[in-house]
Amino acid sequence: MPLRTAVFVLLCLALFALFSALGTWQLERRAWKLELIEQVDRQLRRAPGPAPDPSIWPDIGAGHAYLPVLVRGEFDHARETLVQALTKHGSGYWVMTPLRTEQGFWVLINRGFVDPAHAAAAQRPAGQRQGKVEIRGLLRQSEPQGRFLQPNRAAADRWYSRDVSAIGQARALDPLAPYFIDADPQPNPGGWPIGGLTVIRFRNAHLGYALTWYALALLSAASAWLAISPSKNTKNGDAPLS
Repeated sequence: MPLRTAVFVLLCLALFALFSALGTWQLERRAWKLELIEQVDRQLRRAPGPAPDPSIWPDIGAGHAYLPVLVRGEFDHARETLVQALTKHGSGYWVMTPLRTEQGFWVLINRGFVDPAHAAAAQRPAGQRQGKVEIRGLLRQSEPQGRFLQPNRAAADRWYSRDVSAIGQARALDPLAPYFIDADPQPNPGGWPIGGLTVIRFRNAHLGYALTWYALALLSAASAWLAISPSKNTKNGDAPLS
């Protein structure tokens, strides 16, 4: 077999392995997405219950995500944190405000979205609710370490993900629930922040992606076969193998 043909065949086989792995990964992602969709639909049918207290925190896991909860307490607006966000309203920030619950622990409330013009609390004074409040919303899991290529920088107060532990450390919140709560769509006074923007409908195109990767894998395998097939060798003047 000529060297060029051998290199081409090896390349095709490497692509076959790569495309096959990507197809399998997409099928795994599809299974995960279907499970997530089923879990969210199941959770949303439940009536809101009390936010998990410290006795339950060790057992908090993925199965609690999107659980409807309610909590009562008082906001500490002086220790709110702005986390970069991109929503249907454009780019801006999530307003993460600590709430001191009636039970004495802290929980971060994602009160909703603000655009850059309303990022400063002074630009939305009506929305800084005072006194005892009752918050209904969805329990969400912490988003540690920031986004890809954009880690949270606590020292500079620049946040790219809702990392509960890191925000708690930066704002000296203790004891702090290991989750946060996305507030429901009830409008805040003055219209800011805009709550109720939790994504609860998930696009699931993984099967199409998987079929595409598998088709490319088959194309790679076919190309390798054609490169070494007896009929091709015969056309090139070589005798077929007996």
